[in-house]
Amino acid sequence: MKAVIGLVVLASLCAATLATVWFDDDFSKDGWEQRWVVSSWKKADGTAGTWDLDAGTYATDRVAERGLHTTQDARFYSISSKLPKAFSNKDKTLVVQFSVKHQQNIDCGGGYLKLLPEGSDQVNFNGDNAYNIMFGPDICGAGHRIVHFILNKRGENRLIKRNVNAENDEFTHTYTGVLKADNTYEIYIDGEKKQDGAIEDDWTILPPKEINDPAQSKPSDWVDDPMMDDPTDVKPADWDSIPAEVADPEAKKPDDWDSDLDGEWEAPKIPNPEYKGVWRAKRINNPAYKGVWQHPQIPNPDYKADKTLYQFDSHGVLGIEIWQVKAGTIFDNFLVTDDLDLALTKAKALTKVRDAEKELKRVADEKTAAATAEASKSAENAEKEDL
Repeated sequence: MKAVIGLVVLASLCAATLATVWFDDDFSKDGWEQRWVVSSWKKADGTAGTWDLDAGTYATDRVAERGLHTTQDARFYSISSKLPKAFSNKDKTLVVQFSVKHQQNIDCGGGYLKLLPEGSDQVNFNGDNAYNIMFGPDICGAGHRIVHFILNKRGENRLIKRNVNAENDEFTHTYTGVLKADNTYEIYIDGEKKQDGAIEDDWTILPPKEINDPAQSKPSDWVDDPMMDDPTDVKPADWDSIPAEVADPEAKKPDDWDSDLDGEWEAPKIPNPEYKGVWRAKRINNPAYKGVWQHPQIPNPDYKADKTLYQFDSHGVLGIEIWQVKAGTIFDNFLVTDDLDLALTKAKALTKVRDAEKELKRVADEKTAAATAEASKSAENAEKEDL
């Protein structure tokens, strides 16, 4: 399968001779242990997970489709690879792409990568290491299924404000993050664009362009309640005469009740079906309503445009640092380039891999269902014979 993908990508490379590929690893070459450094982080306390190379349960070519594989449940995983040559993406498009296969039907765990600056400590790579970009899926339960896109800017890790849903099935999916020199970004899944926009708008990096005018405040006579109590509506005179509770008419004093010892017997209380609740006047439109008051805005003196929000001085290491409750994820097809067309060509070519995985699973499920039905039928026949 990767041979076919390789031919497609080769044709794309020939058409884009100016493309720069800073990192490319699909594990078709042997010796991954020499290219990737497993961190010593968490090894001392026994919570560091073990990596191996695997193609997963459903694969048409177990060598060509292999990738980095998490093997132990409830473990921390940390691994990284040094780029052949560190670079800055100044005045360049930066494309970070990789594939993730959560073949274990992940319930809670990360599936993202990090792009770190040159000189990052690979031997002790952990969650405290400074990074430039964190990108990829993160899943924990039904309520948290997002694609992280985090930029480290001005000393802080800045999360994207608009979330893209991550894929959570057990097949191979490709994630593509793009930063452009015009301060825009794009996110693709399986070669299809899911979101784009301006970095300034979708990350909180810069102060706002405008702020509330400190010299202005809402007028004291401003009416911002669109409804009011009807002044003509009067509470009925007997409204409060109806109690909230009444004695239970079906209750009876126990036969062994001793008034001298137990006191005067009283029937327990039950909600009064005739009770109308606390009286409130009817609500009507407020003729004095002026609408929601909008605080006047003025230019923020602390705001200053920054044309380099997309830019990092150096990228030198690509790594994965995650926690997984249920292991089994396969990471593959890593690519760092300035050529979005090349990346999307590779991403869309992986559709054939995903389709093959789905077909293999369908066949396997049919066999399992048939075997289960046969076993159930045999059990029923055995019971009839016993009778």
